Amino acid sequence: MNQTTFDSRLLNTLTALADTLVDDYDVVDLLQTLVDACRDILGVTAAGILLTDESTGQLELVASTSEASRLVEIMQLAAQDGPCIQCYRTGEPVAVVSLQSATEWGAFRAEALANGFSSIYAVPLRLRERTIGTLNIMNAAEGALPGESQAAVRAFADVATIGILHERSLRESELLAEQLKVALSSRVVIEQAKGVVSFTADVPISDAFELIRGYARHNRLPLSLVASRIVARELRLEESPA
Repeated sequence: MNQTTFDSRLLNTLTALADTLVDDYDVVDLLQTLVDACRDILGVTAAGILLTDESTGQLELVASTSEASRLVEIMQLAAQDGPCIQCYRTGEPVAVVSLQSATEWGAFRAEALANGFSSIYAVPLRLRERTIGTLNIMNAAEGALPGESQAAVRAFADVATIGILHERSLRESELLAEQLKVALSSRVVIEQAKGVVSFTADVPISDAFELIRGYARHNRLPLSLVASRIVARELRLEESPA
């Protein structure tokens, strides 16, 4: 592949990936497209993305150029004890130009060599000080990736990072919006309940709120639930609980 073709394919791929970052995009599809592009444009043997599980903190394989069990197992080994976990922990690229000559990561190295891989290049998915995973390039040939290919891998890693964090921010925004909606709705019901208690118990509005809150705490019930029961006339408060 000549330089013009390489640059053109890389630019077209990055543009296509950027165009997918809309509100309803599929992040897994984005990552799969990205690893396939790494393989096809860079001419490497395999590529995969490992992401940290937000609940466990462990790296997990989310996309690879092959679903063959061997490649999946190798990637998972790399996430437990290999160049990928080193890359993730340090936040810096890790290049192993010859797995045959490497002295670290015994289980991973043996498995990778047995399945025809001779070198690996791992790049962190990182934004500022936050590392969320790694993009990993595995090759049957020994040797370092050419400089232009390394730059392309870093660009792909940046796109992946932006895509993942964007998707997470959308989910968080949706959750925040829903929480805000619930909070505002609850506030309306609480205000209505204050008016009901103020009238039925013949107390000021401020005292009515204390009656409602006191009942909720005494009975270990959500304040909004108590308020809704008062408004529905399912509950009547006349004095503070003992």
